[in-house]
Amino acid sequence: MRQDGCQAGNIDTSRPHPARIYDYLLGGKDNYEVDQRAGDELAAAAPEVRIGLRANRAFLGRAVRYVVDSGVRQILDIGTGLPTSPNVHETAHAIAPDVRVAYVDNDPIVSAHADALLSGSHATGVVLADLRDPRSVVDHPGVRQVIDFDKPVALLLVAVLHFLTDADQPERIVATLRDALAPGSFLVLSHATGDFADRSAAQAVYTKATATLNLRSRTAVERFFTGFELVEPGLAQAPFWRPDLPPPAGSEEIGFYGGVARKPGSR
Repeated sequence: MRQDGCQAGNIDTSRPHPARIYDYLLGGKDNYEVDQRAGDELAAAAPEVRIGLRANRAFLGRAVRYVVDSGVRQILDIGTGLPTSPNVHETAHAIAPDVRVAYVDNDPIVSAHADALLSGSHATGVVLADLRDPRSVVDHPGVRQVIDFDKPVALLLVAVLHFLTDADQPERIVATLRDALAPGSFLVLSHATGDFADRSAAQAVYTKATATLNLRSRTAVERFFTGFELVEPGLAQAPFWRPDLPPPAGSEEIGFYGGVARKPGSR
């Protein structure tokens, strides 16, 4: 199902967009010259960025498998970005074909790829909405067609909250989303940090993009899990969260935290 009302003319190609920079650095093709220039600047400022993005992507896959193995059959992926196989629904469906997935992003180009993402599935939807207005996400008809908030949901906020400034009140946003979730739901979250290396040069690249990069400390990232119970091993650098393979060389400097937590109770 498609719920976006997207028109190609709404796509801003004058400034780099984080989702398209991410796509470029992962070797994707759904980006523009402005995104490629920004990606090259980012890689020059932080040569380990591609390793970090791959580690974040691998964390996402492991976390999705964990929540599906835990019995969750609904996933709300906010800030999904551009399609990178295996997508969340592909990873989930490899374990349980009945998992329903709602993808949400604020970039029209993501919605423009809805047909390729959905492949005719009625259990997967893509909507155009903005995380900064969390109630509009929860109440969106396209989300509601896929997600039943009376049942446990896995909420994915992967590599997205660091594009919100403190003025956006990201803790309030996460709390609003948390309160909409049934007990037994999960939060899967990753966030960029400067705890392990100086990332000021990388941050500077995003000053020209549609969203700035706001690095946060471990303590600040942990606050997003208020009202949830972190599962082992707690909040960790992304490569070290339940790795299924030995982490790549240089993982100690990767500037991504990742964690999975459960909302207490059952329904």
